[in-house]
Amino acid sequence: MLTLEEGEFLVKLAREAVTRYIDRGEKITPPKYPSDKIYEKSGVFVTIEKLFHGEKILRGCIGFPYPYFPLIEAVIEAAISAATEDPRFPPLRKEELSEVIFEVSVLTPPKLLIVENPKDYAKKIKVGRDGLIVEMGPYSGLLLPQVPIEYKWDEETFLSECCMKAGLPPDCWLSKKVKIYTFTAEIFSELTPCGKIIKREIG
Repeated sequence: MLTLEEGEFLVKLAREAVTRYIDRGEKITPPKYPSDKIYEKSGVFVTIEKLFHGEKILRGCIGFPYPYFPLIEAVIEAAISAATEDPRFPPLRKEELSEVIFEVSVLTPPKLLIVENPKDYAKKIKVGRDGLIVEMGPYSGLLLPQVPIEYKWDEETFLSECCMKAGLPPDCWLSKKVKIYTFTAEIFSELTPCGKIIKREIG
């Protein structure tokens, strides 16, 4: 478990990494921080959202599902990629930095769900706790735990939406050829651009 102070550090690091990259085209060097947890390998996603009349609108989200890199390095890479390489959006502009909020989701290692009957997947997952990864052959899709909460999905809808995120039919989770993984996340987010940072409780 990360402390709020560690989460604040990661969110500020994400913003600083993007600001420096947009300003100068430079990738920041990971700063020193007095906690071993920040240097452990971990999956992480950085989400950038624009505030519009009190509503949050996605502006970019990219990350690493698996713990391949030290957390501090993964946050820098994911933040820059979310701001500049998300294929759904144009690169973030400098003038937008004061209009967006940064959110960092630190993931547990994904675990493969084992079921006798694929219909049981919906009973094995819990909205408000789990994130999902759907894999079949070369196709894969991931949705973070906060997504079904924000869209008010039930478990079956969550599974179907994750299938579609992978580019697969919405009912593909009923196929025995599909692998489904769950993970949880610690979520730290700015409330306003450059503002107070909280640990989000979504369950």
